[in-house]
Amino acid sequence: MSSWQLLLVEDDEASADMLREWLTPRGFQVRHVTRGELALEQLRDRPFAVVLTDVRMPGMDGLQLCKRVVETHPDVPVVVVTAFGSLETAIEAIRAGAYDFVTKPFGLEAVTLVLKRAVDHQALRSEVRRLRAAVVAPKGSALSRLSSPSLARVRDVVTRVAALDSTVLIRGESGTGKELVARALHEESGRTGPFLAVNCAAVPEGLIESELFGHVKGAFTDAQKARSGLFTQAAGGTLFLDEIGELALSLQPRLLRALQERRVRPVGSDTEVPFDARVVTATHRNLEQAVAEHRFREDLFFRINVIALELPPLRARGNDVLVLAQEFLADFARRMGREVTGMSPAVAERLLAYDWPGNVRELQNCLERAVALARYAQLTVDDLPERVLNFQVANEERDVDGGAGLVTLEELERRYILRVLRAVGGSRTLTAETLGINRKTLYRKLGQYAQAGTED
Repeated sequence: MSSWQLLLVEDDEASADMLREWLTPRGFQVRHVTRGELALEQLRDRPFAVVLTDVRMPGMDGLQLCKRVVETHPDVPVVVVTAFGSLETAIEAIRAGAYDFVTKPFGLEAVTLVLKRAVDHQALRSEVRRLRAAVVAPKGSALSRLSSPSLARVRDVVTRVAALDSTVLIRGESGTGKELVARALHEESGRTGPFLAVNCAAVPEGLIESELFGHVKGAFTDAQKARSGLFTQAAGGTLFLDEIGELALSLQPRLLRALQERRVRPVGSDTEVPFDARVVTATHRNLEQAVAEHRFREDLFFRINVIALELPPLRARGNDVLVLAQEFLADFARRMGREVTGMSPAVAERLLAYDWPGNVRELQNCLERAVALARYAQLTVDDLPERVLNFQVANEERDVDGGAGLVTLEELERRYILRVLRAVGGSRTLTAETLGINRKTLYRKLGQYAQAGTED
């Protein structure tokens, strides 16, 4: 049974004893005082869940005490005991800030109900304040935002390797949060320099060399003055090379040399410049395939793949969808000044059913739109984009989830394993982690499917 600290303010000893004997076995730990001044002293010394006070007492009366408690301890609800038929006193008690009142002679069951309701009401108010504070509070570190169970392994590796200088390759589909992981590595590294990021796919091939390595004055037509590159600008910090798989093949030898020698040569210069920056790279490409097709240098791949981190797509992260959705909802509601506080169960079901090809970025865009269009305090399905509303899973996935077509438990397991394998882009490691089995078991099962010719 729950236990609540009750401060009873009553100058009649018989009434106090009766209330103590009744309330104690019903979950209240009763501390009794006979005067309002003594009650304020008790409130200063220890926490109470609720105050029950009579109105008529020597010295400070119950209404005066109620006002003082509301002013000095607003988190403690006050219930006032008034005389029978004294409506005016009851109204004064409410105006003084009392949560509720009971009239003499009172029923003990009624007193218990009012006190428990006061405690529950205050607990709810405290939770609302906590949630509102969480919404408006600034975001924590990048590492703290990698808090979902599906990212536990990623978070663990980030913590263990952040302080090293080794290059890290972050792999995952577009929109899975690769830059967030790179920022977490930087924040946990202890480096005091800047975090600089460049998308190798977004910078024109003719400019990426100067962007990375810098140039001297006159190196090319528009080089009217010398400019340092990102490698040297990130001194003491971290340089994040996003979409490294899109880097032109002609520039890959220069990047390889820079990583090996820890020195760069600005465009047009005859001398090399040392740099002190931790290099983190990311890609959504299959670099092994790119190496096999001679679109990415094998030696550069080995150089950047010293420590590999693989981010699962959102569709393989279970209830992370709802955790992230609620975070985005609160963030956009605060930015837009909208009184949107949650989502209906139907919305949650649609969000979980959708496969999120755009991953976290698509979910973020979806919630921004939904909050902007919301007509009620809770999101409804009408606030969701058509693509989410109309999404239908494939026939095989419906079978796995209990649709038409009765199959054996073994066949059901095979379909689900292969479904997860496809969802994570063929990664055996992520498949095993998502399924909650070890890789040896997964390899054995996949081998059995291959032998039986059912690995489709």
